[in-house]
Amino acid sequence: MNTITSVMSTGESSERIPANWAVRAALLWQHRRLLARVTSISLVVSLGIAFLLPKQYKSTASIMPPDQQNSGAMMLAALAGRGGLGAFGSLASGLFGGHTTTALFVNLLQSGTVRGHLIDRFDLQRVYHSRYRFTAAKRLARQTKITDDKKSGVITIEVEDTDPVRARDMAKAYLEELNNLVTKTSTSAARQERIFIENRLHAVEGDLERAQLELSEFSSKNSTIDIKEQTRAMVETGARVQGELLVEQSGLQSLRQIYGDNNVRVKGTEARIAALRRDLAQMTGSSAPLSSETSASGGAAGVPDDNGALYPSLRQLPRLAVPYADLYRRVKVQETVFELLTQQYEMARIEEAKDVPVISVIDIPGVPEKKSFPPRLIVTLLLTFLSCATVSAWILLREAWTRLSRDDPRRQLASEVLPVLRGRFHAIASRGKGIA
Repeated sequence: MNTITSVMSTGESSERIPANWAVRAALLWQHRRLLARVTSISLVVSLGIAFLLPKQYKSTASIMPPDQQNSGAMMLAALAGRGGLGAFGSLASGLFGGHTTTALFVNLLQSGTVRGHLIDRFDLQRVYHSRYRFTAAKRLARQTKITDDKKSGVITIEVEDTDPVRARDMAKAYLEELNNLVTKTSTSAARQERIFIENRLHAVEGDLERAQLELSEFSSKNSTIDIKEQTRAMVETGARVQGELLVEQSGLQSLRQIYGDNNVRVKGTEARIAALRRDLAQMTGSSAPLSSETSASGGAAGVPDDNGALYPSLRQLPRLAVPYADLYRRVKVQETVFELLTQQYEMARIEEAKDVPVISVIDIPGVPEKKSFPPRLIVTLLLTFLSCATVSAWILLREAWTRLSRDDPRRQLASEVLPVLRGRFHAIASRGKGIA
């Protein structure tokens, strides 16, 4: 202190003390007690502030986007690596690089759609005490950190929250919303093909059902089950009946010559012949043309003469064969188309599943066990240091101010400005009290 006094006494009062660190250190040493008290008080206060700050827990998840490079892109990238394309190779590498999907996924994670779903899902307006939705979105953006590794393309999602479980759930929700958004916005050719085949499959299924109903209706009304088999059976049965009829007629002639016309055996043979003729006439049927409904649509009744018959007559089978074959062919065509479309539909679904980007989760988010913020020791030391630095600066500035002469322009400017500011401050304070 004596050194400082001697230095000040030798020079003029308006001279400034040289900017010497030893002189400033001596001045601060003179006020060491004040600095010690400020340091102690600030240490206690900063420690309390550090413990009053809410804890923040960080949950981390890592994902790897799918590699969607095609063969042309890989070839250009290989040529660019060998230097064969020059500037064009660098351009191709930038256009077809593997990090395009990474940048896309980062933008999707930072999109308003994903943040909006998370705000609704976790009621973040209430959690963050935000009146407006956009303020909650901004707070969520500050609490979330999404980074990507330029070399590997791995995306890291870090979510901070005061609740460790909610931090874990929000990190998982980011992955789920990203997967849903990618699936929803997938407009690949495989998806369009699957939608077209699905619509066509529904239409063909309806056509197949109508064709089957028409065939069954025609077969039910005309007693046609299988035209080929029925024709073969009718011909064989008719031939057998006609053969029996010829045998009975030959036997009748012999019986008449032996017993006469009034014999019982002759009468019985005549009755059997009449029955065989009726059966043969019923199987043969009439050759009348089919009705217009039967020939046109295949859905009407058969010949009027054969109403009530269990099976169509032999003469009508060729005419029934044409509409029956037409209906049967339509059913078979629709069945074939339906089978082919079903196979193509399953293949399109497989291709669509392959084409939709699948997110590969590397690190599943877990419940954090240790807080990530605040670092209490660093906060305490920083606040204490700032307090000591502020008091030290105030001591040095006050000492420099006291050494200024009254004629110094800086002192005169301060003497003019400070009263004006003080008056304005008092006026604002009094006005606020009057309003209150």
